[in-house]
Amino acid sequence: MITQTQLTLPALGRGFHIVTDDIVKALPNLPDQGILHLFMKHTSAGLCINENADPTVLEDFETLFNHLVPENFPNLKHTIEGPDDMPAHVKSVLCGDSVSIPITDGRLNLGTWQGIYYCEFRNQRHSRKIIATIYS
Repeated sequence: MITQTQLTLPALGRGFHIVTDDIVKALPNLPDQGILHLFMKHTSAGLCINENADPTVLEDFETLFNHLVPENFPNLKHTIEGPDDMPAHVKSVLCGDSVSIPITDGRLNLGTWQGIYYCEFRNQRHSRKIIATIYS
């Protein structure tokens, strides 16, 4: 059986945000076993799974991504929406736009220190849409 729903993440500021609880609350009852697939419907934001215990990890990700893909990088052509636009697209590719998580005993089967990250790469706040597909 497959169920699908669209979730809207709040307009959080630029950076890495743990949204595991928000996503679980927005989902219908999870089956005993299955897979949850989350897909970000945007090209300047991303989803990933990583450390959920130490908030400095979120800050370090932001620092490292900005070092790898800085704004105002010379010779970029796609700049009509501002200096953060093309870097946001590149960061989205680095991060990814989807994650799949096993469902076991009606719960997401994440590791002890894992959480779902919403990665916002634009300076301006945007609400973001995610398609959640549950395979059971």
